[in-house]
Amino acid sequence: MKLKGAEVLLKCMSEQGVDTVFGYPGGTVLPIYDALYNSKDINHIMTAHEQGATHAADGYARSTGKTGVVIVTSGPGATNTVTGIATAYRDSVPIVVFTGQVSLKLLGKDSFQEVDIRDITSSITKKNYMVEDVKNLAGIVREAFRVAVSGRPGPVVVDIPKDIQESEVEYKPEVDDLAVSKNKIGLNQREFKDKLDEAVDMIDNSERPVIYSGGGAVISGAQRELMELVKKIDSPITCSLMGIGAFPGNNKSYMGMVGMHGNPCSNYAVNNCDLLIAIGARFSDRVISKVEDFAPKAKIIHIDIDSREFGKNISEDISIKGDVREVLKRINKKVKNASHEKWMHRIKQWKSEEKDPFEKNCRLSPKYIMNCLYKITKGDCIITTEVGQNQIWTAQYFKFLKSRTFISSGGLGTMGYGLGASIGASIGNPGKRVINVAGDGSFKMNSVELATVAKYKLPIVQLLLNNHALGMVYQWQDMFYNKRFSSTELGQDVNFMELGKAYGIEAFKIESNDQVEEVLVKALNLNKPVIVECNINRQERVHPIVPPGAAITEIIA
Repeated sequence: MKLKGAEVLLKCMSEQGVDTVFGYPGGTVLPIYDALYNSKDINHIMTAHEQGATHAADGYARSTGKTGVVIVTSGPGATNTVTGIATAYRDSVPIVVFTGQVSLKLLGKDSFQEVDIRDITSSITKKNYMVEDVKNLAGIVREAFRVAVSGRPGPVVVDIPKDIQESEVEYKPEVDDLAVSKNKIGLNQREFKDKLDEAVDMIDNSERPVIYSGGGAVISGAQRELMELVKKIDSPITCSLMGIGAFPGNNKSYMGMVGMHGNPCSNYAVNNCDLLIAIGARFSDRVISKVEDFAPKAKIIHIDIDSREFGKNISEDISIKGDVREVLKRINKKVKNASHEKWMHRIKQWKSEEKDPFEKNCRLSPKYIMNCLYKITKGDCIITTEVGQNQIWTAQYFKFLKSRTFISSGGLGTMGYGLGASIGASIGNPGKRVINVAGDGSFKMNSVELATVAKYKLPIVQLLLNNHALGMVYQWQDMFYNKRFSSTELGQDVNFMELGKAYGIEAFKIESNDQVEEVLVKALNLNKPVIVECNINRQERVHPIVPPGAAITEIIA
């Protein structure tokens, strides 16, 4: 059967199981939007800005495990997605971005809204395409979805000229099983077995093991396998920011994050362990800090789907390429049951020595807010965050119990990410509580997406920790720049209560600890869009913190 290119695009999306796309219309995607007009299979969510659409697709992908899809027009529509694409790339999130393009005969002539989006995004995508022949459209779309999820996931861009969308072509349905498959083991069987046996022997002979889980453990859905390994070898476990949720935060073996904002227990354990088992983690600078002083007594086993991570930031003793869930299944079958009573007792001691940053006389404590939020939800929610102090307070003090419930920009650190991501998480998980934790600086960057929240009546709670400052930068200026607060004090520049009302969103304000629980319960029970503004003191700090370039044991508590 003959269809227009735009119709073929939608058919191919449906083949891949796509039922939701995020986007913003424009001239060079009019044929696609015309096809969407009569589509019964695909739900289009129109955001207020293309960056918001990309963050929404990202949040949808992270929270559901599906591929997020974006449709935008050429020129500024395409360039507005760049930050969102880079965010997804740095955190290995599968999204496919379809950009409109001027017709083929107008390419290279500085035509209206013409931009080479392939060149612009070449360093922040797994692959990108320009469709130059409508006969190749279906194959490229199918391949784009396959590339996005295969191996280490990531974003893909497909640039489609307007005349390609309007041209007719014979369409042949195809179910591409490869598009949903994953490369489970990346080594030949003999090499894999040798490395696996060596790793198992190292684990069996360890006296002070530490498991370090990263975002790869979340992506692969390895929570059950991690829990089995922790129990079997009697090991404490720590994580990176992106690894939060891969292991239950209320488990006695869990130590919290490691690194710059890691719990002292985690940092001390890594410093004193004799074996570090890194699972889907990339050893970022925020984790290892001073390379020569990181895990100085340990042998290191590194398991990752992407071999480019091996030896990049730190030297490991054994590297095993493969989907971490599949690798852990094999390790769990081979390792011996162990007991490390002395080591676990030391871990317990370090935990007991950790300083509680919640001061009883504090008017409104970020930790108390997070504790109340956990108490009310019992962890049964999805939390997105912006970037800054709000992100770290959430990561430190809320107990995440399941994978894909902590949604945050880790690698790129994108301010303005959380609101868009919360939209995608809410759309992808109907009936699930979604809360976006934000700072006032980040929240303002994409607050226009409140229009999207209101339009689709999404029951998202915007939990705004307002200190009238760019809090994290302000803290660094306080600690490391002799209190020279350059351009970080924001003052009373936005009335967020009135902003909410402007969008038809109910808003509440919290000024003290004794209001927190009552207001949060009320906001969460409304089951509609809500803003909860918490006026916290500008002097509230993220602690612990390791100064840049210092060893992870040089903790400012």
